[in-house]
Amino acid sequence: MSQERRRLPPLNAIRAFEAAARRGGFHAAGSELNVSANAVGRLVKVLEDWLGVPLFRRLPRGVVLTEGGRSYLARVASILDQLSEATADLQRIEASQTLTVSAMPSFVSRWLVPRLGRLTDNYPDLDVRILASVPLTDFSREEVDIAIRLGRGSYPGLTSELLLQEEFYPVCSPALLAKGPPLRTPEDLAGHVLLHDEWEARIPDQLDWTRWVQEVGAGGIDTQRGIRFSFSHMTLQAAVAGQGVALASSALAGEDLKSGALVRPFGPLSVSGPYGFHLVWPPAAADREKVAIFREWAKTEVAALPEQG
Repeated sequence: MSQERRRLPPLNAIRAFEAAARRGGFHAAGSELNVSANAVGRLVKVLEDWLGVPLFRRLPRGVVLTEGGRSYLARVASILDQLSEATADLQRIEASQTLTVSAMPSFVSRWLVPRLGRLTDNYPDLDVRILASVPLTDFSREEVDIAIRLGRGSYPGLTSELLLQEEFYPVCSPALLAKGPPLRTPEDLAGHVLLHDEWEARIPDQLDWTRWVQEVGAGGIDTQRGIRFSFSHMTLQAAVAGQGVALASSALAGEDLKSGALVRPFGPLSVSGPYGFHLVWPPAAADREKVAIFREWAKTEVAALPEQG
């Protein structure tokens, strides 16, 4: 709609007209609205004068919609239904003590789940609902309070802030490293199975094995061979199982590195990725206490527990 001021009729008069038309008279509408039939009649007359169009024909024993009134009712009733639904949805979301967070499956599995206990310990009255979802969240249709998404941070109509940036480095299981062949330099990757993430089309420039090898200046490696997985957490699980060497995101591999399930054979050697994980929420959710709690908790987790190699 244009930026011009909307020319809207009185809402009380609209409610009176819709109730009278739906209930078949001013008396029934008055009972529904808890006002007198005369009050309903006066409000309908105000609306008719404002519109310059008669909406009812007054008969000795009641009222009947005019053709214009029937046409107007069809659209007004739909608009009031939408307004009622939007109001109920907002009140339900605002009143709910459940925080709904949407994030990509691998981020849920590898970053959120290991840390959620600290959130619920600190805020025992907060119920948390986690949705693992790949597509971008449609906040106007989905009951989601805040999302975590991988990207560059530009989400039209939404507010976002960077949670953590990605670094990429090879990882493997200690058993694979001990068994060999050796992994002393990146060129040694030529003797191992490479584990790949199949990135979505909407992440076209994500770092992969080919780009990583180019960035570190290694040669003689066929970066197209190996095993491919649709999600990063599957790739990392294959690496934990000793099935090959994975190119890991620092945002996802930290827990396995700390536990010793994975190791970085080339030490601190890493390449920065083009994207970061961002907290994303609609402007209307900015003042919700549960959203503020989650944002501060997530940022505290990043600051206090940096991913380590």
